[in-house]
Amino acid sequence: MHHDKAILVLGAGELGMAVLRNLVRRVGKVPGVAISVLLRPSTIASANPDKHKDIESLRELGVDIVPGDLAAQSVAALADIFARFDTVVSCTGFVGGPGVQMKIARAVLEAGVQRYFPWQFGVDYDVIGKGSAQDLFDEQLDVRALLRSQEKTEWVIVSTGMFMSFLFEPIFGVVNLKENSVHALGSWENAVTVTTSEDIGALTAEILLSEPRIVNQVVHVAGDTVTYRRLADALDTLLNVKLHRTEWSVPALKQELAEAPDAPIRKYRVVFAEGRGVAWDKESTFNAQRGLVVQGMGDWMNQNLRTV
Repeated sequence: MHHDKAILVLGAGELGMAVLRNLVRRVGKVPGVAISVLLRPSTIASANPDKHKDIESLRELGVDIVPGDLAAQSVAALADIFARFDTVVSCTGFVGGPGVQMKIARAVLEAGVQRYFPWQFGVDYDVIGKGSAQDLFDEQLDVRALLRSQEKTEWVIVSTGMFMSFLFEPIFGVVNLKENSVHALGSWENAVTVTTSEDIGALTAEILLSEPRIVNQVVHVAGDTVTYRRLADALDTLLNVKLHRTEWSVPALKQELAEAPDAPIRKYRVVFAEGRGVAWDKESTFNAQRGLVVQGMGDWMNQNLRTV
């Protein structure tokens, strides 16, 4: 526990809350360790009952609430906030729009933070490379290049694949139970790695606190890695139906994207259909090597789809 005395988590959405809960569980009672969360002032003051409930639960956890606005404040202003912390974990996602991920990374470096976990909880951008259909991914690569170009701040990237629940979101279009349909992105043999947000929270806490210390590394985790065929078969078995199966080829998905070039979901579909950097062998992951139990796709479906 030598470096990580003051830990700041950016954002308290689904992933931020999972990271905070797991950090508190692990080190909340360790003397001299303080866990804080950065929230927009408008969120802290919000009368919205859901937000109010989140703030109450953060206070109950003993998490210190720090006001800050990643989109609105300058690099210098954010660096002032970050300078008080040893470790910063970004759980903000892409909500801030283009440029925000780079801005946070610059502020972290300017603040001289000892260790940074950037928002890279997702696919393996190094493998996908520049110029993919999802232009937000190029900025993720710029963040990696910036972190790799310096030696003062240690960095750790946690590659998790897709959030498990997103695979089943009707808007994504892979599984649509209302229409009894399942679509393969690219081909039925294509695979995708998925991890629940709760497991990402637990594994991120585990990686952060790991001894020997994990430094300047991309760490892969996985709840499961499944082909679209295995997904369709599992759904058929669980729900005792025969879902309509349609394969969406890369050319067809690219054509769809060309018709609505700004549609984020269509960008994601093309990247996943191309099948590079979106799946890795579960056996080689941090969680498998450490013997850590995670929720697989079958367990998740049993818990969440039974009621459909």
